[in-house]
Amino acid sequence: MIIAIACDHGGFELKQRIKEYLRTRDDIKIADLGTDSEESVDYPIYGKACGEAVAGGKADRGIVICGTGIGISIAANKVKGVRCGLCTSVEMAELTRKHNNANILALGGRITAPGLALDITKTWLDTEFEGGRHRRRTDMLDEML
Repeated sequence: MIIAIACDHGGFELKQRIKEYLRTRDDIKIADLGTDSEESVDYPIYGKACGEAVAGGKADRGIVICGTGIGISIAANKVKGVRCGLCTSVEMAELTRKHNNANILALGGRITAPGLALDITKTWLDTEFEGGRHRRRTDMLDEML
């Protein structure tokens, strides 16, 4: 599985930690779309880049990180075919995959403790979409843009 990962300056430190975890998994290849430091940048650029990578088939799923996860998730969701979910708990990570088939995970680098963020990421990566009644709803979402 190819995971695109992108962040702004507020998510840079957490992105580095998540990349360390992803490198331990034999089933994952990383496509790092930036940013590459804590120097101030604009989150919409990176949310859009990750969204386009996932929607365009260059990555199977994506992870986006900014200070709160809010702005970059909004940016990613502007790309047709993206279902980006901001998760602040392991339960949200599980349900956003099972029920919403989220193809991008958003995290807040300044508000989510690194250990929790890693637990969220692992759960999100390892949880499959349930389909069934949820498929109708995700199909509706995909038709909106």
